[in-house]
Amino acid sequence: MTVEDFLKPAAWLEDAAGPRYVRLRQRIEDGVESGLLPKSAPLPAEREIATLTGLSRVTVRRAMQDLVDRGIVVQRQGSGSFVSDGTPKVEQSLSKLTSFTEDMERRGYDTSVEWLERGIHTPSPEEVMALALTSGEAVARIARLRSANGRPMAIERASLPVDILPNPQAVQGSLYEVLEQSGNRPVRALQRISAINLPEREAQMLGVEPGMAGLSIARTSYLRNRRVVEFTRSIYRGDAYDFVAELRLGTT
Repeated sequence: MTVEDFLKPAAWLEDAAGPRYVRLRQRIEDGVESGLLPKSAPLPAEREIATLTGLSRVTVRRAMQDLVDRGIVVQRQGSGSFVSDGTPKVEQSLSKLTSFTEDMERRGYDTSVEWLERGIHTPSPEEVMALALTSGEAVARIARLRSANGRPMAIERASLPVDILPNPQAVQGSLYEVLEQSGNRPVRALQRISAINLPEREAQMLGVEPGMAGLSIARTSYLRNRRVVEFTRSIYRGDAYDFVAELRLGTT
């Protein structure tokens, strides 16, 4: 059976209960679960699905967005929609200051961590400058490999003033959750994103081929009183993240 035959109106659409976009979403989910729509398989364009099913473009678009939100379908600009290969695909807004744990759990993914480092150290010159530390101040460092649904997603290395995080071992999951408990959660951040080819060591940790596209992200986070509270350098898989920014017409 072809994808087109699978999507033609039948009992799944005419006799099932619930909104029509839910029926279409469930039909595609059933195709993925049964193997008829294998991992990475291309899906017809929304216009073609609307023609095949007799549904409106609005209904089809809503069903497809639900599938994207659930991680079942991925959309690639200029290429179309595809069945997910199983790697969580995250569309992350650049206008919201959230943690990795919050981002993943909001999407229904199970998060896990492999600790690379947790301790108190003498700061490097870069950390002294980034955190505005005074002479003799120590720095708390946490470094970890972050995974979602068992798949490595990012390598994070965070540095904080030791009075902000006196016990790095207290961080078991979300760093921001620990900071919030002490009243030190950042309220804004500056973030720089650069495209990179993953070095061999980082690629091995992320479970991908060396040289694969990745994202290098440096974030400096601030408290409400403008004090720098966190300096984080992260490396993300390029195939797992889409960063989205809303742009508005500038005023002159």
